Amino acid sequence: MQDLSFVWLEITGRCSLFCDHCYADSGPKGTEGTMLPRDWLRVIDEVAQLGGRMVQFIGGGPTLHRSLPAFVDHALVDGLEVEVFSNLVHVSPQLWGVFAQPGVRLATSYYSDNATEHEAITKRRNSYTRTKANIVEALRRSIPLRVGLIEVQDGQRVEQARAELEALGVTEVGFDRLRQVGRGVRDQQPNVEQLCGRCADRVIAISPDGSVWPCVFARWLPVGNVRESALREILDGAILATTRRRLRRNFVERQCGPEKQKCAPESRCEPS
Repeated sequence: MQDLSFVWLEITGRCSLFCDHCYADSGPKGTEGTMLPRDWLRVIDEVAQLGGRMVQFIGGGPTLHRSLPAFVDHALVDGLEVEVFSNLVHVSPQLWGVFAQPGVRLATSYYSDNATEHEAITKRRNSYTRTKANIVEALRRSIPLRVGLIEVQDGQRVEQARAELEALGVTEVGFDRLRQVGRGVRDQQPNVEQLCGRCADRVIAISPDGSVWPCVFARWLPVGNVRESALREILDGAILATTRRRLRRNFVERQCGPEKQKCAPESRCEPS
């Protein structure tokens, strides 16, 4: 079995936003799927037993899942590092206490320093103000935080947003482009060109219905389901091995960039 380092746990498809580029196609009408809290707790145990280092709770909006505090506490007890990737539109007093624990960090997405532009992407009024305010609150509480700038539109004010974040005190600011997966599809269907090249390379993603993917962006490539099989069996299984070989072959062969250089699977895979 290949070493396991990082696992995305997509605990819900429900989200307070309806971003027009959402790779998970999440929104206010999303659900928590068929995975019950006890299923997630078992999966967290399996990740730890397999030598995993970190789990990321993601969605949808993971802060909307009522069992998130229990999941975070369970992962910490199991010795795992925890990251919660949230839009930071709403954080309850209880969750601030959860996030302030040693071993927990936050991540969020940001689009612009202009409220109108930001909210044209998130499709919710006041989302810019609320996310920005909770970024400030996380920093005030000394909670480790990273922010990913996502370029969705031509001419988007991403560099101005970067300057704004740095002025607020955010020291870890990343950048990603639109991924044509989910609602992000524009002129092509989901394919390996949307992937960074490190899928299933010590990482794996698990969906609200238990499906296991090589990463959260490779949603069209299920390799098993944790409601039907143990995670170890899936990681050791023939489907994942075949999928991994297929992906590696595509990553080696594809051409990218203005200089048409070979795409080596070395770039960081957001949002991990």
